[in-house]
Amino acid sequence: MPRGQRKYSEEFKNTIVELYNSGKNLSELSSKYGISNSTISSWLKKAKPINIDNKGTTITVAEYQAMLKKMARLE
Repeated sequence: MPRGQRKYSEEFKNTIVELYNSGKNLSELSSKYGISNSTISSWLKKAKPINIDNKGTTITVAEYQAMLKKMARLE
């Protein structure tokens, strides 16, 4: 891991995403928790839902990426 880089738990990342979705802004979360705006933005991007069919089924970007990796392994 590069020097100065911290590892955050999935639970912590999800909490930050939930706080953002409940109305907190990036700069507020960044200053309160000591996390860069770009780090929080990447977590938000991965948690953003994607519609996968006409029935309204959604998955997150992170789930989609994990599915692609699993499919590649299976091939």
